[in-house]
Amino acid sequence: MDEYLSDNEQVERLRAWWRENGWFVLGGVALGALILFGWRQYGEYKSSQAETAAAIYQSVKQAAEGKNEVEATALLGKLRAEYPSSSYAAQAGLLVATTLLVAAPDRAAEELRHVVENSTDDPELAMIARLRLARVLAYREQYDEALKLLAVPNPGQFAGRFSEVKGDIQAALGHVEEARAAYLAAMVADGSELLDRNFLQMKLNDLPGAAPAPPPVAPPTAEAPAAPTTPAAAKAGEGA
Repeated sequence: MDEYLSDNEQVERLRAWWRENGWFVLGGVALGALILFGWRQYGEYKSSQAETAAAIYQSVKQAAEGKNEVEATALLGKLRAEYPSSSYAAQAGLLVATTLLVAAPDRAAEELRHVVENSTDDPELAMIARLRLARVLAYREQYDEALKLLAVPNPGQFAGRFSEVKGDIQAALGHVEEARAAYLAAMVADGSELLDRNFLQMKLNDLPGAAPAPPPVAPPTAEAPAAPTTPAAAKAGEGA
């Protein structure tokens, strides 16, 4: 038993154990320190990357607000090339698409489509881009493609806005009942509190109403036969 060993024997046993296992202990300590250092370095690198991406995004924003489409587009390309997985790249894409919407709707649609297809790390941004792209396609009368784009199984808090745009498209197509159903669905869907309910009700009211059904025609009835005229009744009639 260890408690019966002399101090010298315990020291010798400790030295023997250290000779056999000391390198493993030192190696484990060194490895742990290396991992910790690497993790800190990685964190600092990611932080630096995010700061640089944020700075480029701010430049894109300034260019977009200044209606400088060429500079905004060039900076967006740089942001996507250097930081493709950054959420700043998706946000910058939305900004540039807004800038191009009036002057170059086709290019705006391309930018929005890029955000839809490449924003897997930020599904909310992808939903916003999908909604805006559907509006652009509807504006360009590409109704079928817009409706396919809105056919999302679980849009979550975007359900109300998706249904409203579906109603707009169906109304443009002249599908009155489909538009009415979509508008009514928008009023009770998730995220309906974000909609302008007065404007939505106005759209509903502007839909042509269903043609009223003609009133039912009563079936023809046989006329009652006239009562036979008696001589007394005839005389009374003459006297009148």
